[in-house]
Amino acid sequence: MCVQIDGHSLTIKNVVNVARFNETVVLSEEAKKAIIKSRETIDKLLASNKAVYGVNTGFGKLSNIKIENSELKNLQENLIISHAVGAGNNFEPEIVRAMLLLRINSLANGYSGIRLETVETMVEMLNKNVTPLVPEKGSLGASGDLAPLAHMVLPLIGRGKCLYQNEIMTGIDAFKKAGIKTIELQAKEGLALINGTQAMNAVGVLCVNDAIELAKTLDIASSLTIESLNGIIDAFDERVHALRPHLGQVECARNIRKLTQNSKMITHQGQLRVQDGYSLRCIPQIHGASVDAINYVKEKVEIEINSVTDNPLIFNETLEGISGGNFHGQPLAIPFDTLGIALSEMASVSESRIERLVNPALSGLSSFLIKKGGVNSGFMIVQYAAAALVSENKVLSHPASVDSISSSAGQEDHVSMGTIAARKAREIYKNARRVIAMEILCASQAVDLAGNKGLGDGTNIAYQLVREKIPYLSKDRELYPDINFVEDLIIKGIINKEVIKKVGNLYE
Repeated sequence: MCVQIDGHSLTIKNVVNVARFNETVVLSEEAKKAIIKSRETIDKLLASNKAVYGVNTGFGKLSNIKIENSELKNLQENLIISHAVGAGNNFEPEIVRAMLLLRINSLANGYSGIRLETVETMVEMLNKNVTPLVPEKGSLGASGDLAPLAHMVLPLIGRGKCLYQNEIMTGIDAFKKAGIKTIELQAKEGLALINGTQAMNAVGVLCVNDAIELAKTLDIASSLTIESLNGIIDAFDERVHALRPHLGQVECARNIRKLTQNSKMITHQGQLRVQDGYSLRCIPQIHGASVDAINYVKEKVEIEINSVTDNPLIFNETLEGISGGNFHGQPLAIPFDTLGIALSEMASVSESRIERLVNPALSGLSSFLIKKGGVNSGFMIVQYAAAALVSENKVLSHPASVDSISSSAGQEDHVSMGTIAARKAREIYKNARRVIAMEILCASQAVDLAGNKGLGDGTNIAYQLVREKIPYLSKDRELYPDINFVEDLIIKGIINKEVIKKVGNLYE
């Protein structure tokens, strides 16, 4: 498979496939023409000697300083070198690959004034799997993701470091080994490469893709818990949710009905009890709210993927370079904070069900899901660990987008913190994924303790996937490998894939 880049038709799935599965990319002929035309406009502007921000002026507070033509190459190279001041751990390679792809796609629209040769060098980096090392911290999320993108660009000019063939090496060595030529930046090119939102959006695109999948897994986990506790199915009646038709709620209730269809473990109201606790009875309202929030973020990400976010923007028809603010990350910062909150709530309700499973006063099962308690602790500390992750998520869920700080001597006096919001959402996702793996493991044990009379069409698939490798817990053993195994099933998409084969799509 090869993804054609034209600037306006890239999808989340395309980004995931290129970033994670190394699909190759190619510029469309339309994109090549647009890039060339935009570069011709830059050349005309330079010939006219008109002052255009970032083309023949300094940057930020220094934008009032006119730069002589003889210094334009130095201006662009110095921009990249001086802005590469990131901190912290490096982004995962898949995030950097997504950054490269998103930046190429933005430039392909033909409003940035970059040379075709430069964009094609970035395409080569993707296709030959040369991945720059990019520190994850240091972006304010306005004037774009300047520091991360500068690190991404360093290898193009023979600097920085890269991961190539599973080895970390200098950018120049990686380019030589991969057979890629470095470039000498021309007027406007440095700014075109780093003035954008591609770091925050790269993190966000992958996170929202994973959040959508995790919401499906959460419904599967909760259905397994419902059955292990002989939960009341009446709460998921289609008629109930038609009276409050939030889309996520309606779809979640439908998912639970599909997943538990033909179950011999579910009950009806009045059979054992009149109603269940909220973490069971209100699953559609709780899960559905997170799903609706994730879909809102997905919509914003899809817009941003195919947007032009640098500055100034080059308009060929009027020979203008207009300095605007499309680099500002606020349209993503608020959604990414929302994504973090949605994921945090998914973990929170999952942990509530874990507590319900291990607490004999709530479950009616053996304490901590182990028959010979006392000498055995069973799943006691699984709930502790889940609670710790949920509490960490509460701290991480504080919105980054409500913060701002002045920079560039007051010229850039409101910033988005969108990259921090995206990174936090990604960390919350990882914690939530772990908690949900714990719920699946606990629910599988509870099913056995309750006497498995026959699970639903979907839940039985998930249960069997767990039991293929993880036996019933009759006495204490190290449980972290079991949790790791279930989490790996989630990461690889195996649970969702196999369950969906049986019951049909969830949330689609």
